[in-house]
Amino acid sequence: MMKISRMQFIAIVLTGLLVLPALSAAQEFKAIDLPVPQKQNGKPLMQALTDRHSSRDFSSQKLPVQMLSNLLWAAFGINRPDTGKRTAPSAMNWQEIDIYVAAMDGVYIYNAAEHRLDPVLEKDIRADTGTQGFVDEAPINLIYVADYAKMGGAAEARKKFYAAADTGFISQNVYLYCASAGLATVVRGSVPREQLAKTLDLRADQHIILAQTVGFPDD
Repeated sequence: MMKISRMQFIAIVLTGLLVLPALSAAQEFKAIDLPVPQKQNGKPLMQALTDRHSSRDFSSQKLPVQMLSNLLWAAFGINRPDTGKRTAPSAMNWQEIDIYVAAMDGVYIYNAAEHRLDPVLEKDIRADTGTQGFVDEAPINLIYVADYAKMGGAAEARKKFYAAADTGFISQNVYLYCASAGLATVVRGSVPREQLAKTLDLRADQHIILAQTVGFPDD
């Protein structure tokens, strides 16, 4: 057996102490099982429509996980478990829109089937999701990504049209939930799509449509 000196032994131990915390931190970035969405709370629909508006003034306060659960279910959750159909319509039931959630601790993708956030990137990229100054202050930026692979052999123009329409349905659901829950939100077209697609490691047939910022209003 090869012998090592006392100094070599100390160096090995110190190296381990430096590496292990980093490994532990990486392991903490994992899937988040969301609580069951609360479907009995909030304002009546007509009141939510009355209160619906865009806001660009956000507090940096984090959203409680229950509120995030409610938000994502309202956006594009499964409301008919027997068929897997969703709270927003999608052409041909393609369900081609994926919701990426950019938060302070990293980026997740909403897994509607499991009502879960699956980890994508352990990095705070909120500032990269738009050109406006508030995007890195708000706790959540939703990124709507159309997966053209789910749209079969449809013509490219048809995919583009329906992906945009389906994103509109989802973003309006977010607006109505936010109006009902007292949150601020704004949907955004000013998104650095090419760079953001690289950051998220999207395939060529995945396309960023819009982004939407969500948070508590900055009073």
